[in-house]
Amino acid sequence: MRKLWWIINGVWLLLFSGLAIFIYFREVDAAGVVQTSELRWLSLALLGVVFIFVAIIQLIILFFLKKPKS
Repeated sequence: MRKLWWIINGVWLLLFSGLAIFIYFREVDAAGVVQTSELRWLSLALLGVVFIFVAIIQLIILFFLKKPKS
């Protein structure tokens, strides 16, 4: 079960890394707004908040996986 947990975390890491690279290098977003440095950093900060939320959930899951069975 823990091997699956590591695989899922690897997928999350690749997903967030890919999204961060995409956000950093895009010049126009989906609404047609030209991306300035401030908007890029704001988008990356929002992605970071989502990353922290997912990381907390993953750590809670790891806590329950490590719990000794009675």
